[in-house]
Amino acid sequence: MGGFRNTKRGISMSMFLMFGKYSSESLKEITGERTKKALDLIKKFGGEVNSMYALLGGYDLLLIVNFSDIEQVMKASVALYRLTGISFTTSPAVAVDEFDKMMTEM
Repeated sequence: MGGFRNTKRGISMSMFLMFGKYSSESLKEITGERTKKALDLIKKFGGEVNSMYALLGGYDLLLIVNFSDIEQVMKASVALYRLTGISFTTSPAVAVDEFDKMMTEM
């Protein structure tokens, strides 16, 4: 299982969307320092952050990340929760042009 595969530094990476939801406690702890710690933690698990967004609506955060496999992104998601108290729903993402290509190969 994985998302769109791209290669950086010779490593095949999959794209994932991580939707974050603040708890009442994690909302009180918002700081640039915590964000830096979260970015460092993602790197620790072999991930790369493409971009991060604050949202309105059902989710509070969106992280667009690359990981080598599902195991690493799952570990990072749990570790982020332990660090920040922010729960994440994570989904693999496939670029539409790649999806179209996959469907024509069926």
